[in-house]
Amino acid sequence: MPVKHFLSLADIGPDNLAGLIDDSLAFAVSRAGNPGPLAGKVVGIYFKGTSTRTRTAFTVGAIHLGASTVSYGPNDLQIVTGETVQDTARVLSNFLDALVIRTNGTIEEMKTLALQDKMAVINAMSENEHPSQAIADLTTIREAFGQLHGLHVLYLGEGNNTAAALAIAVAMTRGLRLTLVTPEGYGLSHNVIELANDFARSSGAVVEQHHRMDKLPTNVDAVYTTRWQTMGVPKPDPNWKESFRPFSVTPEIMARVSKPSGTIFLHDLPAVRGDDVADEVLDGPQSLAFRQAAHKLTSAMAILQWCLSKS
Repeated sequence: MPVKHFLSLADIGPDNLAGLIDDSLAFAVSRAGNPGPLAGKVVGIYFKGTSTRTRTAFTVGAIHLGASTVSYGPNDLQIVTGETVQDTARVLSNFLDALVIRTNGTIEEMKTLALQDKMAVINAMSENEHPSQAIADLTTIREAFGQLHGLHVLYLGEGNNTAAALAIAVAMTRGLRLTLVTPEGYGLSHNVIELANDFARSSGAVVEQHHRMDKLPTNVDAVYTTRWQTMGVPKPDPNWKESFRPFSVTPEIMARVSKPSGTIFLHDLPAVRGDDVADEVLDGPQSLAFRQAAHKLTSAMAILQWCLSKS
């Protein structure tokens, strides 16, 4: 069976995305799934940055599925002493069935690791995209509403890797709508918006971006925000927070955009309370942020199974 990598949602396509969401929801009901579908498999967990949810989710998910895990920190592989990424991949592919990797850098290192044809490479976040997060996001929304078709998601804040993955995932999902409202100069790139629009033309989804907090849509089904400093990386402009303050999700913002029948709040966490979101929202009755975090596990399991299962 050819190895299947999980590098970008754009690579896996709409049908596989829908299947991963189905599997993630199924794992939410029964984490074990079929007894030990990945028994005998070995999954490497290689994180070059900090992580609470994603690293734990992939490690525990692999264990639930019957696989063994090997954990690597940022300085544990000989890449740091000069071995090429491609040589490292050729070596690791003799031992591992999959390598889950997080980096603060671009996706290029992951693509190089994926040049071999024996070990699946899974993107657990790069500078460009956080694809496993989008699976958890859409799983949470579908669980809450029973469907995705016809729903409207409002995203507030930085056009970061989580927003990029969300835009691509929404664009591949029939009848789903995403409005991104981002600070001027901190939005999604033109290339990401164009990629999303390419998928949206086929699916009937809508992805749009603007920078006007006075032009927020109303009656949305979900409000989503993220930490303003992705992975805690500082921004060059010392006064950047002044551009972001109007985008803080407060009770007033939620009241302004929510629909009477019920609007949910989402956050990929970690949150910086008082900045990107108010305590009253994150801990309030509309918040599903911590259920969303739980779906990091079910989405990780779905991705591992998709990459490694023979069925």
